[in-house]
Amino acid sequence: MENFWAGVLWATEIWLYLIVCLIMIPAMFGFSLGISETYMNILVQTLEWATLNIQKANAEEESAKASASNGLIQREHGSMEKELGELRRSRPKPPVGGDFTLSDCFYFTRRGIESIVDDEVTQRFTSEELVSWNLLTRTHNDFQYISLKLTLVYGLGIFVRYCILAPLRITLAGIGLTWLVIGTSAVGFLPNCRVKFWLSEWVHVMCYRICARGLSATIRYHNKENRPKKGGICVANHTSPIDIVILCNDGCYAMVGQVHGGLMGIVQRAMVRSCPHVWFERSEMKDRHLVTKRLTDHVNDKTKLPILIFPEGTCVNNTSVMMFKKGSFEIGATIYPVAIKYDPKFGDAFWNSSKYSMVSYLLRMMTSWALVCNVWYLPAMHQQEGEDAVHFANRVKSAIAHQGGLVDLQWDGGLKRAKVKDTFKEQQQKKYSSMVVGDDSSSNSD
Repeated sequence: MENFWAGVLWATEIWLYLIVCLIMIPAMFGFSLGISETYMNILVQTLEWATLNIQKANAEEESAKASASNGLIQREHGSMEKELGELRRSRPKPPVGGDFTLSDCFYFTRRGIESIVDDEVTQRFTSEELVSWNLLTRTHNDFQYISLKLTLVYGLGIFVRYCILAPLRITLAGIGLTWLVIGTSAVGFLPNCRVKFWLSEWVHVMCYRICARGLSATIRYHNKENRPKKGGICVANHTSPIDIVILCNDGCYAMVGQVHGGLMGIVQRAMVRSCPHVWFERSEMKDRHLVTKRLTDHVNDKTKLPILIFPEGTCVNNTSVMMFKKGSFEIGATIYPVAIKYDPKFGDAFWNSSKYSMVSYLLRMMTSWALVCNVWYLPAMHQQEGEDAVHFANRVKSAIAHQGGLVDLQWDGGLKRAKVKDTFKEQQQKKYSSMVVGDDSSSNSD
């Protein structure tokens, strides 16, 4: 029995030595030994081979799925006035006031059916549909027997992901979080000086890089000359809590969020000792004036790190960008937009918080093939003269959506758990009323 435990101890030591020498030390100093690149090359070739075999086995079915993935219905993205105008072409418009025709009913009926069959909101909170199976059972295209070779590769993939990659990634995540707590706590005892700030940034970036290696993350950063600078606010589209790891792998940011308990609370308290993160109590989050004041005080200090904010307020499945909350755009600070786009072929990065807990989600990510994404740093944007916070937020959102190849939606991400606000319904009713009654109806009613 003693020999058995001695063997387990020896194997554990070898395991930790390999992790430290081959992964952790390169990650700490920002270089790679080529292990990740070799793994990704093998993975890409394997998935391409699997895709070709699946397409050959059932070309017609794959073609149907590819066409269906583009949407169940063909939408017309024109305005209400334009589409109703097309329906009314055969009927001349009266010279005075608005008008109503029975053909208007067809427009509202069609839009209602479109929303029932394939609405633009709920589909943003489900996993992105894949055209081809990526050998993961969590995709929409679950395992189906195609050939013996493909089945053997699928079984080998399960062994690699659950028996090799998962233990390695869990170990790296544990080490990264432990080092983050210990390192930031130790730096927090130093007096405020340049050395403390430099050490704080180095500890944060080092630990995030270790965690990124723990997810087999392959990240491509574009336009690094536009990286957020101190005294500004970095805003990005939000797909997953891992977005923080992705961005902080290339630079340090001040976080904004609610104070938590448990393990998350321990990490928050350790981080704030070395870096001025902005944490709010639950009761303070409802006080908009207090939140705005603390954010304004932070960005006015040009020595503090840029604030990282996800204005959508919820995770979206990386196919679109939903409405940005206007709070961070009312401060008047420089905004640094960032677009993040994940490749779903290697794993689904979207966190469906309504379906999975944080622990379940992280376990799913650690048993995926890899995490591959592109990050674009966009040029700094400023609020224009006479531009309110809402229009400024929409302008930034459109820039992020365009750069990341995402759909730009006006819907509020809060619809994930709430109903449509009455104000939005009234807005659509007023728009149609002005067409029927006439634009001068409001002045006549006065």
